[in-house]
Amino acid sequence: MTTAVTGTSYDDLVARVRDGALGPDPATLRVSVAFTTRQAVRHAGRGTGYRNEVLSLRLAEAVGSCAVEPGALPDSAVEECVGADVALLLEHPLPPVRVAALDAYLMHVLPHTPDQGAAPVPLPAGSSLEKSRARAEAVVELLDLPPGATVLVVGVVNSLLEALRSRGLRYVPCDLKGGATEWGEPVVTDALAAADGCDALLVSGMTLGNGTFEPLRLHALAHGKQLVMFAQTGSAVLPRLLGHGVSAVCAEPYPFFWLDGGPGVVHRYRGSCPGGGR
Repeated sequence: MTTAVTGTSYDDLVARVRDGALGPDPATLRVSVAFTTRQAVRHAGRGTGYRNEVLSLRLAEAVGSCAVEPGALPDSAVEECVGADVALLLEHPLPPVRVAALDAYLMHVLPHTPDQGAAPVPLPAGSSLEKSRARAEAVVELLDLPPGATVLVVGVVNSLLEALRSRGLRYVPCDLKGGATEWGEPVVTDALAAADGCDALLVSGMTLGNGTFEPLRLHALAHGKQLVMFAQTGSAVLPRLLGHGVSAVCAEPYPFFWLDGGPGVVHRYRGSCPGGGR
């Protein structure tokens, strides 16, 4: 099932929410809880690790999230969000706050359910690495590409790179931090420059918060390329852009797979698939 498109761009989606076109007036809804989640991880058997920091906002039963670079979010941001209405937070000077507020609102009015286009995929209980690999399989299965195609991976996750290799796909790893992958491959830092030489894009929802998403969406739209999003950030936002550059989304709302060893779930959305069969 394909979810109905409710925005032609990120800014258009925000404008529709502000206008109350998708649900209640956001000025009438207040955030009750704001919190950050910080973690560092090195999976057993892996030589490198990473850190995550995520801002999350609770609106009624829904939690919206936006990842940030560790240490980049001032402590005052959490206090400023508590008790504030969503309309106010959509105007907040910090982009991660605006994204988390939009995500919380859309999670509240358009939750991850089959009638909204979501297909749940269970993640089995297991170690951090086992769950990471299971999540990676759920993400990579959304790509419809022949062996030998090249994928730009924005937001380096080693388990995603493993899953791509297992399907005979090549990749260009990209992350603003640069560096190298687990296997010593150089990580480029300019996603848009690297996109021209790639057949499809596999992109983290974190790009919503750092301002790099829209150029990649427009590139995919202009060149008829698949843009598959793996989204802890903006998991309720990105499915609303299917058909306008976004071809598929693996949505993972809070709590994320790395927080718990028990079973979990991600929600997949599929739209039309440029350059592929779906």
